[in-house]
Amino acid sequence: MKHYKIGYTTGVFDLFHIGHLNILKRAKELCEFLIVGVSTDELVIEYKNKCPVIPHNERIAIVGSIKYVDKVVNQISRDKFVAWEELRFDVMFVGDDWKGSPLFIEAEKKFHEVGVEVVYLPYTQGVSSTMVKQKIS
Repeated sequence: MKHYKIGYTTGVFDLFHIGHLNILKRAKELCEFLIVGVSTDELVIEYKNKCPVIPHNERIAIVGSIKYVDKVVNQISRDKFVAWEELRFDVMFVGDDWKGSPLFIEAEKKFHEVGVEVVYLPYTQGVSSTMVKQKIS
């Protein structure tokens, strides 16, 4: 039996790789319904100061085609509580490389008040979109 009813996770999902697949698979193993927020190009430019290689509409299509994903939404804000206000998920899944970051310390406080858990999933070592870009450069 699944631990949670509705799960949520987010990402840029640029140059989709095994690390992306691992987090989606692990998240789906823990919830009945998995919602994935895919960062818009504008949001990525705002906080990373670079545009994704793969356009947002294509990243949405890629993530939406993954069998572990039940629903895909646009992530237009890094404020995870804003997403919760709209989607009302029970749990937020995030890679453990974010644990202790200011973004998730704040998110955990807000989520605690409404009974939402934050579950940190193991980060897949040795792969990232940045590494993929470096290898093909």
